[in-house]
Amino acid sequence: MPGDLHTHTTWSDGSTPAARLPFLAKAAGLDALAVSDHDSLESVRWACAEKEIDGVALIPATELTAYDYARRRRVHILCYWPDDCAALAAHCRTMAARRRAVALQMAKELEALYPQFTTAEAEALAAESNTIYKAHLMRVLWQYSLADGLYNETYHRLFVPGGVLHDPQYETVETVLELVRACRGVAVLAHPSVYRSMELARELSAAGAVDGVEIEHPRNTPADKAELYALAQKYGLIVTGGSDYHGMNSKVPHPVGACTTADEQIGRIAALARARKQ
Repeated sequence: MPGDLHTHTTWSDGSTPAARLPFLAKAAGLDALAVSDHDSLESVRWACAEKEIDGVALIPATELTAYDYARRRRVHILCYWPDDCAALAAHCRTMAARRRAVALQMAKELEALYPQFTTAEAEALAAESNTIYKAHLMRVLWQYSLADGLYNETYHRLFVPGGVLHDPQYETVETVLELVRACRGVAVLAHPSVYRSMELARELSAAGAVDGVEIEHPRNTPADKAELYALAQKYGLIVTGGSDYHGMNSKVPHPVGACTTADEQIGRIAALARARKQ
């Protein structure tokens, strides 16, 4: 049976605790699950400790954030089976601190716009994540009917340059890929359509800089998926799929199991990780 290799929980910007996801995976008929919270060691450590819950095999994973400075676009790199090492821990601490700093600035500006908004409530919603995400800020507005949902018109009006948006500093794509290599993980370029990263996908694939590409994703376009399959075949890349589940913290619902990774590809990820750790 296939697995969902891209999900998020309350350890980052999802709304569902990790302990509930194996049940959701089993209910969807899956045998494997990767909780891949953003720049998080929690999801890695949890999967390494538990290994299997409700008959669902847990794959240690994290989704690392990078930035393509040449094209001025964010990039997400899914990292499977990384070592729980000092380099990865340092990256996660750094990104949590950077996110928290800009989130507190955004919260301060939201307090000036909305007397009903309090930073304390956003921090309470983010208690398990070790930082604060825009989803937590929007949840406060939404619950008091100050927003038309989580990621709808209000969000797109507020979180723009000239609004309350402040982005943290991100590391380069090269730096993040070096980190994956340092922790002996398997690097997969996540959802290239989301950040319009097809040119980067071509470059990384040709250079052998990534081990795989995430193709079956709710937001990848049909044209991009067709090209990604061609790239995977040409360069022998691993092909993954995942729902990018965020629970209620999403504009369009994508349940666990909405997109999946085939058994054969899950086996390729595990085999490559084992080889790198020998």
